Amino acid sequence: MASNTQNTQTAGGVLYIAATPIGNLEDITLRCLRILQEVDLIAAEDTRHTRKLLTHYTIHTPLISYYREKEAERSTELVRRLLKGESIALVSDAGTPAISDPGAVLVRKAREAGITIVPLPGPSALITALSAAGITDPSFLFLGFAPSKKSQRRTLLTSLCNNSSSLIFYESPRRIKSLLTDIFNIMGDRQAFWGRELTKTYEDLQQGPVSSLLQQASQHTSKGEFVLIIEPAEQLQAEGENLLDLLCWYRDNTSMSLKDVSRKLASDLALSRSKVYQEALEIYKNKQH
Repeated sequence: MASNTQNTQTAGGVLYIAATPIGNLEDITLRCLRILQEVDLIAAEDTRHTRKLLTHYTIHTPLISYYREKEAERSTELVRRLLKGESIALVSDAGTPAISDPGAVLVRKAREAGITIVPLPGPSALITALSAAGITDPSFLFLGFAPSKKSQRRTLLTSLCNNSSSLIFYESPRRIKSLLTDIFNIMGDRQAFWGRELTKTYEDLQQGPVSSLLQQASQHTSKGEFVLIIEPAEQLQAEGENLLDLLCWYRDNTSMSLKDVSRKLASDLALSRSKVYQEALEIYKNKQH
């Protein structure tokens, strides 16, 4: 059974959350290699994919499949084995498990059962791309894969228009053009960055306006998943000496909804939200006419 020197075991075996390479097989820690050799079982998103990694490092630990469609059922089985004293390493096809990949269900059930959980830090496409983007603002919002349905995707993007943090998405080569198109139409031509085929031979890092990345995506048939980073819109300083002036400014200079503007100004000016909302209705109505 794999050793665990940093955590006090509470029940049964140990569940290791093992980060594996996102491309280059050299990007794996010595600790992770040791754990993969020592555990009783490796739960893999795709056993065929993980077997290539194990073969490369001459590791013969048994594998069991753990993919999203069977996650609820398989997690119950694995917790039962953990409670019997087995040690298990959870791996995804690439990067850190349970981040836009299967794993969170097993982690939650194991914790509820009193199993010791040990995360093994390592590769992450999210952090790898962010480190190469040169974005100085430390705040970001990770959203995983955007909805595949256009209406749901557009609703999500609309709700994020006024978010002040960088937005980070994962996306497939098949849907990257659709996502960039919606971002351009809803959020405007913001500065953006993509990392494709990270750590692999044909690694592609591109930075520029969304329109530029959209043009590149339209001209080429890309392979490999993308990490897409969208920077926040430039923050403008509201101008106005009174409520009426400020309402007009927000109406004419931002894409914020009437409701959001009313909430913000009511908070900023310590006014009744209902009063601000009524004033805003008149202001926005006048623009429409």
